[in-house]
Amino acid sequence: MSVVGFDVGFQSCYVAVARAGGIETVANEYSDRCTPSFVSFGPRNRSIGAAAKNQVVTNCKNTVQGFKRFHGRAFSDPYVQAEKSSLVFDLAQMPTGTTGIKVMYMEEEKVFSIEQVTAMLLTKLKETAEAALKKPVADCVISVPSFFTDAERRSVMDAAQIAGLNCLRLMNDTTAVALAYGIYKQDLPAPEEKPRIVVFVDVGHAGYQVSVCAFNKGKLKVLGSAFDPELGGKDFDEVLVKYFCEEFAQKYKLDVRSKPRALVRLYQECEKLKKLMSANSSDLPLNIECFMNDIDVSGTLNRAKFEEFCAELLTKVEAPLRSIMEQTRLKKDDIYAVEIIGGASRITAIKERISKFFGKELSTTLNADEAVARGCALQCAILSPAFKVREFSITEVVPYPISLKWTSAADEGISDCEVFPKNHAAPFSKVLTFYRREPFSLEAYYNNPKELPYPDPTMGQFNIQKVVPQPSGESSKVKVKVRVNVHGVFSVSSASLVEVVKSAEGEEPMETDTPAKEDEVKSPLMASEDNKQEEKKNEPPQAKKAKVKTKTVDLPIENSLHWQLASETLNLFVENEGKMIMQDKLEKERNDAKNYVEEYVYEMRDKLHGVLENFVSEADRDSFSLKLEDTENWLYEEGEDQQKQVYIDKLAELKKLGEPIQNRLMEAEERPKALNELGRQIQQYMKVVEAYKAKDELYDHLDELEVMKVEKQGNETMTWMNNKMNLQSKQSLSQDPVVKAQEIQAKTKELYSACNHVVTKPKPKVEPPKEETPAEQNGPVNGQEGSEAQAGNPEKGQAAPENTEAKLPEMDID
Repeated sequence: MSVVGFDVGFQSCYVAVARAGGIETVANEYSDRCTPSFVSFGPRNRSIGAAAKNQVVTNCKNTVQGFKRFHGRAFSDPYVQAEKSSLVFDLAQMPTGTTGIKVMYMEEEKVFSIEQVTAMLLTKLKETAEAALKKPVADCVISVPSFFTDAERRSVMDAAQIAGLNCLRLMNDTTAVALAYGIYKQDLPAPEEKPRIVVFVDVGHAGYQVSVCAFNKGKLKVLGSAFDPELGGKDFDEVLVKYFCEEFAQKYKLDVRSKPRALVRLYQECEKLKKLMSANSSDLPLNIECFMNDIDVSGTLNRAKFEEFCAELLTKVEAPLRSIMEQTRLKKDDIYAVEIIGGASRITAIKERISKFFGKELSTTLNADEAVARGCALQCAILSPAFKVREFSITEVVPYPISLKWTSAADEGISDCEVFPKNHAAPFSKVLTFYRREPFSLEAYYNNPKELPYPDPTMGQFNIQKVVPQPSGESSKVKVKVRVNVHGVFSVSSASLVEVVKSAEGEEPMETDTPAKEDEVKSPLMASEDNKQEEKKNEPPQAKKAKVKTKTVDLPIENSLHWQLASETLNLFVENEGKMIMQDKLEKERNDAKNYVEEYVYEMRDKLHGVLENFVSEADRDSFSLKLEDTENWLYEEGEDQQKQVYIDKLAELKKLGEPIQNRLMEAEERPKALNELGRQIQQYMKVVEAYKAKDELYDHLDELEVMKVEKQGNETMTWMNNKMNLQSKQSLSQDPVVKAQEIQAKTKELYSACNHVVTKPKPKVEPPKEETPAEQNGPVNGQEGSEAQAGNPEKGQAAPENTEAKLPEMDID
C-alpha cells in the first residue's frame, strides 16, 4: 500500500512519501523537489510541471496555471469573470455551466474542465511518487486551503478520482503543517495537563491562512481558523507588474498588457525581483532583453519603495490574526509559539507585522515549502495499515457555520436550524429527529454569506423519501443523521423511520415514544444512544406506561448537490485522461526515437575525426560524413515531424554504415588480449608435454597416447594462430580483420576442452604398507598416508568405510 502526500499549490506542488526511514520529499525527473503547477497543451501531446513552465512564454495561450482558484465555480461566478480579464489563456463555459479552460490540443480547439486539468497535474505527481517508490500509487492524502467550501472540496475529490487516486483525506494546509510540527515533539504536555497553544501562519502564493492548535501528547486539536483568500504572493507580484507597466509606458512608450508574451515575461522577472528584495534592501535592477518590438527594458526598485507600494496589502495582514484571537478567546501570553510557512512568508514586511502583532519572534523550525506535503504523508501513514505510526489523534474544525432549513407545515413557513456552528469539531455526526406524515426536503446552506468567499451559500438539497404516517394516523418519527466527514464535506448520511409496533401482553417494552406535534425538531444529538436518553427524559408519565415496541426502517435519500459531477461525465473524463496519457507516451517514444538519430549523428561525426579516424578509409569517411550531414539536415526539415518507425529505420540505415567501423576499433582493442590468452594456454600445455618427455615424476602418471594428443592439438593451434597473425599484420586498420576476437576465444575454449583434463589429471593415491601392530599402540603418523592409516581398521589395517569416521579411536598426541 502506497503512503503518499500531495501538496497541490497555486504555483507549485510537492510530493512526500513514507519509507522505512521516515517521511521524504521526493524529486521529479529534473531532480527538483518542486513541481510547477503548470499544464501546457501542444499539437501532439501535453507537457506537465517543469516542462510546461518552460513553454509559458513560447506557448502562453495554451499553457495554464493558477487554475486551482476556479474549483467548484460556475462560469458566471463574479470571481471568475473578474479574474478572466487578467489571464493569458481563455476560459469557457462547460455544458454544465461550470468553468472550463479553452486551449488548442492535437490541433483542435478543446475545452477542459478544471477537474480534468487538476487531474492531469495529479497524474504527473502520481508518476513522480511511483518513480520514487518503484510501485503503483493509489492511496494518498491531498492538501486543500482551509477556506475551501463544500463545492470546491467535492471538485478536488472528483479530480483525484479522474487521476486514478484514492484520496483517503482532503487535509487543510494548516492542519497538515500542525501534524508535521507536533508528531515529532517529545515534550508535549500530558493529556490531562493544559495544552500547548501554537499558531500556524501560512502565507502562500494565492492565499493567507491562520490556525490555532492545541497540542497534548498524542493529540492535536484545531481551535479555530481564519483566512484571507485574496492575499498572497501573487498580489505582491501584481503590484510590481503594475509599477513597471506604468514605468515602461512612460519611458519606452510600450503597452505591455497588449502583448501576452511580454506580460508573462514581466511577471516572471517581477517574481524574481520580489524574492531578491526579501534578502536585500539596496536598489535592485530589473533587465529584460528584446522585451517588446526588439526593445531592451530596464528599471530599478528597492525594498522600502516596494513596501510603500504594498502598504494597502500589508494592512490586510493583521485582520485574520485579530479574528483568530477573538474566535478562540485567547490572550497573546497563552501562545507558546508562532510557526510561519509558505513561499510569501519570506517577504520581510509580512514577517515584521505578524511578529509585532504577537509580540514575539516567529518560529521557522519547519520547511516553509515542504511542510504541508510532509504533514499529508504523515496523515496517510496514520491511515495506512502498512505503517506503524505513533498514535496521534487529529480534530479539525468546520470553517463556516452550516444550517439546515425545511418547509414547516405547523409553523406555516420555513424553519431552520444551525447544525454545525463555526469552528465545530470535525469529522462529526449529529442526529436530528423530525415528526412527519409524508416525504420532506432538507436544504443545507452556509448561514453567514458575508464571510464566505463564494457567491452561492447553498450546499445542496436532500429529499427524504418514503415517509408514511403511523398506522394510527399520527406523525412518524424520522431520524436524520447529518455529517461533516474527514474531507470537510457535509452530507445527510442516513435517514430512518421509527415504526411503532404493539407488543404482546406481558412483553417488556423496548422503547416508548409519544406523538409530538408535527415538524418538531429535537435538539441535535451526537449519537443515537444520547438521542434515546433525551427522548425518554422528555416523555410524559402516561407514555411510559404504554407497552409498545419500535422497529427502524432505513429511508432512501435523493441528493441534489450544488456541486456534483454526473457519474457518466466522471467516467468520460477518466476515459479521456487514459487516452491522453497513452498519447503522451506514444509521443515521448517518437521523440526518443528522433533524439536517438540526432545523438548518433553527432556522436559519429565527432568520432570519424577522432578515435575512429584510423579505422575507416578516406573515401568511406567522406561518404559517411556526407550521409550524416544529409541526415542532420533532414531532421530539421522534412524529418522534423515523422512517425516513430521512420526514425527507427533512419537509425538502422546509419548504423549499417557506422557499426563496421566501430567493430574494427573494438576488434583492434580486444584481439591482442584474446591472442595473448591463447598463446599463454599453448605455452602452458607444451611445457607439460616437455616435462612428460623429460620423465618428470610429477607427470609420469599421464597416459602417453593422451599426452601425444595434447602435443598435436597444441602444435595445430599454434600454427593456426601464427597463420592468422601473419595475415592480420598485412591488413590495414581500415580493413575488416582476418580473424575476430570471438574466433580466437572459441579456439582458446576448444584447446582448453581438449587438453586441460589431460594435464591436470591427479596422481593416483599410494596404498600405505600393512602393519601388524595393534592400532592402540600406533603413534601419530605424519603426512597424507598417516592420516589414511589412522582411518583404517585397528584390527586388520584395512581402509575403513567412509561412514565409520565417527568411530575413530581417541588418541593423545604430543
